[in-house]
Amino acid sequence: MADKRPVPDKPPTTKRARAAAPAAPAAPTPPPAPLEAPGGGRLEVRKTYKLFIGGEFPRSESGRSYKAEGVWAARASRKDLRDAVRTARAAADGWAARTAYNRGQILYRVAEVLEGRRAQFVDEGATGAEVAAAVDRWVWYAGWADKIQQVAGTVNPVAGPYFDFTMPEPVGVVGLAAPAPGLLGVVSRLAPVLVGGNVAVVVAAEASPRAAVTLAEVLATSDLPGGTVAILTGLASELLPWMAAHRDVDAVDLAGAPAELVPALEAAAADSVKRVVRPLDPLAESPYEILAFQEMKTVWHPVGR
Repeated sequence: MADKRPVPDKPPTTKRARAAAPAAPAAPTPPPAPLEAPGGGRLEVRKTYKLFIGGEFPRSESGRSYKAEGVWAARASRKDLRDAVRTARAAADGWAARTAYNRGQILYRVAEVLEGRRAQFVDEGATGAEVAAAVDRWVWYAGWADKIQQVAGTVNPVAGPYFDFTMPEPVGVVGLAAPAPGLLGVVSRLAPVLVGGNVAVVVAAEASPRAAVTLAEVLATSDLPGGTVAILTGLASELLPWMAAHRDVDAVDLAGAPAELVPALEAAAADSVKRVVRPLDPLAESPYEILAFQEMKTVWHPVGR
């Protein structure tokens, strides 16, 4: 009886058949060797400290930088400041229109991301106690988002058939000179501005800008809308006079401004009739820090209508 089992394919014997046969798979390419520093070891990828404008991280339009805390940070120009104010103004109405509860949720999310980057802030020079205090302070202010109206607002007694309400409303775009130390200083001044519905253009402390740039990365990876906060690094003498004089900035916080610049900054702010805040304690934690950037608006309404 004939064997009907299939005969296995035979390897090609002719040159043409061997040429048509599929080629054997090539051996995998080994991964490239890591880049080595001149002294040996892996070449470190160093962090580039950029500006934070409109939810993005551009370099200074001038390409300049300056050295602070052992690193090179972007040195913002007047055009960078104008761009920051423009994006903040575009974001102002949307942020103010959010419910107080939603603003509180977003700010609490910022505290969550800030907590997750604790080790990074410590690596960049902040102490563990300072990072913990900054996180706690952000959470504390986030809790005031849906309470400040009830605490500061009133129903006023009037002699007539009217309701008379007074309520706090955000002033708009706030220019902020952040005080040192880097992280706790900028958090202590920025959080009360945001919780009340304002947007901010922050000039980081000139001598300690690293924490402010890393905080910008926290803001960019949380739920904060782009443009709500801009953070600039650079020389106070170059940026603060233009911020104080900018007519699209509604208020300025001079907590971190050098003392020799304050009289000129106040004069420039008065020329455009903007509010000037000079806190007695730049690191204070109080609902009055929120009210410093609120306008009290009064509304009359007839009873029964």
